[in-house]
Amino acid sequence: MGVLNVTPDSFSDGGRFHNAKAAIAHGLRLMEEGADILDIGGESTRPGAAAIEETEELRRVLPVVEGLARKIPISVDTMKPIVARAALKAGAVIVNDVAANRTHPEMWEVVAEAKAGYVLMHMQGTPQTMQDEPRYGNVVQEVNEFFDERLKRLNAFGVAADQVVLDVGIGFGKTAEHNLQLLASLKTFTTWKRPILLAASRKGFIGRVTGAEQPAERLAGSLACACWGVS
Repeated sequence: MGVLNVTPDSFSDGGRFHNAKAAIAHGLRLMEEGADILDIGGESTRPGAAAIEETEELRRVLPVVEGLARKIPISVDTMKPIVARAALKAGAVIVNDVAANRTHPEMWEVVAEAKAGYVLMHMQGTPQTMQDEPRYGNVVQEVNEFFDERLKRLNAFGVAADQVVLDVGIGFGKTAEHNLQLLASLKTFTTWKRPILLAASRKGFIGRVTGAEQPAERLAGSLACACWGVS
């Protein structure tokens, strides 16, 4: 999965592909470099990021989805049902919802109606609050319990298990220690018999482990996480 942030404020590449033409060109480059899916997001979900209006998110996302959807499968990274519906209509086939339907309960209806793929991610809190002293008794157990509860509810909404990809939410309401515990226990989550999305690239915990302060310096740690995930 190639990640394409069409935002001015994402922590890793914010502003680089804010223009639709530049974003589409970068998406094509990612495809040439081996990406099988592109995940396009118009609202930053970095810790403390400010929420944006639906109209602004649509303005950022739709031209890029329309420009790429006929060439490669598109995942739209959004918490807003209106944005998800419009992106699916424009050619996206997956909804990557970091809020897991908690902020806008109609999101699952959109996914069910479109028979779209759905990324179910665990997050403690919201992007604005998630890093305010996250706490768990047992982070692996609690993420598993979250998946159990949400998968049952998704099924009740008409979203089949084979439409769902699981994401443990690295960096979303977790300390560096929590993230490392989840990485060490990834095999635990294979019992759900669903694909697992590991989104660890350039995140803060990599800097904590390696000493790389800037996201641009965390490539080696990101690659190590990816290799660990597929192993």
